Amino acid sequence: MTLAPPRPPRLPAGDGRSTRFPLAGLLALAVATFLSISGEMLPTGLLPEMSSELGVTESAIGLLVSVFAFTVVLTSTTLTHLTRRLPRHLLVVGLIAVLAVSAALTAIAPSYELVVASRILGGLAHGMFWAIGGAYAAHLVPREQVGRALAVAMSGGTLAFVLGVPLGTALGQALGWRAAFGVLAGAMALGALLVWRLLPPVPAPDPSTVTGAVPTIDAADSTAAASASATTPSAKTAARRRMPAPSVLGIVFSCVVTAVFMVGHYSFFTYIAPYLVRSTGIEESQLSLALFAFGIAGGVGLLLVGWFLGKRPRITIPVGMAVVVVAVLAMVALEGQPGPSLVAFVVWGVTFGALPPLFQTKMLQVSPSRLRDIASAFYTTGFNAGIGGGALIGALVLDGAGLDVLPLLYVVVAAVMLVVVLVTDAVLMRRSPR
Repeated sequence: MTLAPPRPPRLPAGDGRSTRFPLAGLLALAVATFLSISGEMLPTGLLPEMSSELGVTESAIGLLVSVFAFTVVLTSTTLTHLTRRLPRHLLVVGLIAVLAVSAALTAIAPSYELVVASRILGGLAHGMFWAIGGAYAAHLVPREQVGRALAVAMSGGTLAFVLGVPLGTALGQALGWRAAFGVLAGAMALGALLVWRLLPPVPAPDPSTVTGAVPTIDAADSTAAASASATTPSAKTAARRRMPAPSVLGIVFSCVVTAVFMVGHYSFFTYIAPYLVRSTGIEESQLSLALFAFGIAGGVGLLLVGWFLGKRPRITIPVGMAVVVVAVLAMVALEGQPGPSLVAFVVWGVTFGALPPLFQTKMLQVSPSRLRDIASAFYTTGFNAGIGGGALIGALVLDGAGLDVLPLLYVVVAAVMLVVVLVTDAVLMRRSPR
């Protein structure tokens, strides 16, 4: 069967973009982002099964997340630059296909070393996919619709963090971890087909410009600037009191806090499966249900961000960090009591579902307009460095001090970052014009 090329979008005169909002294509891109992130994090829910069959420790399986994330950090910018002349549509479809091949190779790999190799291949494609995905969505719509397009296209990645792991875990427990990766590979192949058929093509970017950044901010900034110019002096003063003035220092603080907090989170969450089984009394057969509850809770956190938490990230981020500290300490204190410890686990899920989008919202708010694209790139790099670094540190702690130390490490990191957020906010507010 020969696949027909995607139908070109209807272009209005002088605009170069479709007159209709390309919802179908953006939803296909969202499905692809969901599958991509799910593939990155799938080993976290299948540690016991994978370590047993491959004959390695659970910490070694956790390092598969580090391998994937560090590959993204080290290669995404360079590979995106090297492929800047390739047609964007063909490149996106090809990257999703490579992710499918990576998952398939993981499913059939006879040894741990070959699983590592398959994860490196997946990391190469994943980094490039995320580097160009947001920019692709922005190319499809007029400037005033860029924010809406990105919200649709990138929603799959957000949902993957809170739902992909529990769904993958349930599948792995029902059919085996190799079958779980095999099903993921098939789903990615279908995702590539969806993107091929539904996502309209866009022209390759100008090679003289920087590629891979998400060109989302000019439209948002122009709207914000227009609103600001129409406000009264008292409204401007109130806005300054709520949020520091944009600055390079604000970008640095935001990205560092995000990266370090993610290190703490993934040092524990990467090994949450054995912790829940061994330390909280949850049966292994109930693990997928517990992770699914965590995912649903994270979805609630996302809804809360969209409803009201995202309006005041300077307040809600410290509150969220404090709730994380309390919830994880409660899990430690309630060890051996499945019911109460599960409640604490779900509370943690609600909070973590909210914190990453709050971090990104605040980072964009404190970024100068001319630097927001590069700030977004640094944020993505910091986030992935936190995932990989957390899984690596967690592996070292697991092999050294033991499983019970991991939640305490997370608590210490979260508490320190809470203090850092309060201090840096005070510094940025003091530096802001009155």
